[in-house]
Amino acid sequence: MFKKIKRLLLIFLGLLILFLGYFAWAVIKFPPKIADRSSEQLQRKQVNKDFYTLGRNWLKKNQAGTWELYVEGDDFERGVIYGKLTKELAEQQEVAFINQIQELVPSRSYLNFLKYFVAYFNRNLDEYVTAEYQREIYGVSLSASDLFDDIGPKYQRMLNYHAAHDIGHALQDKNMTVGCTAFSCWNNKSADHSLLIGRNFDFYSGDEFAKNKLVCFFNPKKGYKFAFVSWAGFIGCVSGMNEQGITVTLNAAKSDIPTGAATPISLVGREILQYAKTIDEAYAIAAKRKTFVSESIFVGSASENCAAIIEKTPTRTNLYKVDQQTNEIICPNHYQSEVFKMDYDNMKNQVESSSLYRKFRMQQLLNEQPTVSYLDAARMLRDQKGMNNADIGLGNEKALNQLIAHHSVIFKPAERLMWVSSNPFQLGEYDCYDLNRIFKEAPGLTEQKEIKEDALTIPADPFLKTQAWINFNNFKMLKHHIQECTRSASKFKLRQGFEEAFIASNPQSYFTYWILGDYYGKQGDKNKAAHYYQLALTKEVATGKEAAKIREHLAACLR
Repeated sequence: MFKKIKRLLLIFLGLLILFLGYFAWAVIKFPPKIADRSSEQLQRKQVNKDFYTLGRNWLKKNQAGTWELYVEGDDFERGVIYGKLTKELAEQQEVAFINQIQELVPSRSYLNFLKYFVAYFNRNLDEYVTAEYQREIYGVSLSASDLFDDIGPKYQRMLNYHAAHDIGHALQDKNMTVGCTAFSCWNNKSADHSLLIGRNFDFYSGDEFAKNKLVCFFNPKKGYKFAFVSWAGFIGCVSGMNEQGITVTLNAAKSDIPTGAATPISLVGREILQYAKTIDEAYAIAAKRKTFVSESIFVGSASENCAAIIEKTPTRTNLYKVDQQTNEIICPNHYQSEVFKMDYDNMKNQVESSSLYRKFRMQQLLNEQPTVSYLDAARMLRDQKGMNNADIGLGNEKALNQLIAHHSVIFKPAERLMWVSSNPFQLGEYDCYDLNRIFKEAPGLTEQKEIKEDALTIPADPFLKTQAWINFNNFKMLKHHIQECTRSASKFKLRQGFEEAFIASNPQSYFTYWILGDYYGKQGDKNKAAHYYQLALTKEVATGKEAAKIREHLAACLR
């Protein structure tokens, strides 16, 4: 019996070793081979507190608090320089990102499971990333923080972070929580008849993650010069414009949960920015790449004086254009072409999400303007109201401005002008960059001078000086405390006056009353919980799925 048990244990141990060996072989990605590694010897110089140079490249913070970066060279060289210049910022971004994940998933054992799951899920990720971008990401990873080496090797981490948006979007897609909105107008609808584009990038991973916005200016040896708005350590594009006047913005659409690795959508956006000069060329690039998730790639073209939407799913790619006489196009989070008109996921998305509502609101704002200037575009992107200017509460996903945007951008491609919002959200001033001037003056900058066009700065939103802004910040702070009390295993009770202060901070928001309903449900007070759930349903609930959840909780209280 002892020999049999020993034999079984040895067999089990052998199988375990084989499994672990296969797992390690499958998930560990070795960096690409680099012929010329001389750029690793380059040294960063600190000119002053917020200004660094490295050869002809530099990183600096402007007067509005936004970081600006100029990088040139070959792929690996660019990555090395980018990594060295932004080393501290990249570590702050990674800390903020990991902290946000730990807040969303507090279970350490489940986090460990997710770590291994993602590693195995993305085991073939490098096969879908071009050799150029593998080398660039590898160069960036050489300066990555040591703090998270327990999560994975640096190159593997940086590669996987470029797919984090896609996986996160797909997993939370069953209740769409990201609501980016973009629009464009041209000809008679534009104040000067030239193409005008505006977009909000409503990607939220915590206030800390959004704090260090980065406006990047890249001058690659291959392809076109381009600018994009990003965060340190990330080479993908979610909002950008190249020297040919091609603009790219990404807008999430409804997706099934992916079954395997594919090209991260931000790297498709980056490839378009670097190598396309027309909408057809952008479409050709998008069509040849297999992606994780469904996305609307909103492309503007200075030479064609119009914009179009590349509607892409993991299996199909379609180009959606409007009649040239229409002179405007809106890009929400659902597809609009005949190809996807009867698609089940797309129809369900329009019913359940806030996408259709935001499209109607944007259309309403456009209809109010005979022509649209860049100042009008900023006002629309900052709009917090619902249909017919209804008060739907601060931070409602149905608003164009949900007070969560990582950044907001306005483009005038014909003039190569790009306005980027400064913190907070899209409420700070929009700084204007002239790409023609930038790429002429940026190489070898040695003094910390402003490179933005001060005369074209869009002033900060007056909302920042109102009581409503103070109330919204109070709302976020009080909300966090109440949710912590609700999640706690102990029955923590709110102090006297806390409940009233919370309601006063955002009285028209359904979320205010939903949170209080959950709190009183945890306390065992079904009557009060039901009262707040009923109040929540009298407000403008952002999505059909959220309304269904509130009704479900209400029904449980009334049993």
